Amino acid sequence: MRKEKEKPERKRERFRSEELKRQSSSIHGSNLSDLVGSMSWKSMGLLVLIIIVFFVVLKLML
Repeated sequence: MRKEKEKPERKRERFRSEELKRQSSSIHGSNLSDLVGSMSWKSMGLLVLIIIVFFVVLKLML
């Protein structure tokens, strides 16, 4: 009954910690979802903006 009232954030963290305990998943290291999950929305927006500007400049040069 306690798991039914568990908050989604706690549930995700519990699943993530269980997955990291397994050796096969910990070999791969972090992935993009870990990177995005640790960033705030402002820093993620800035990263996307920098990538877009990079591709625009790259397109103009070629």
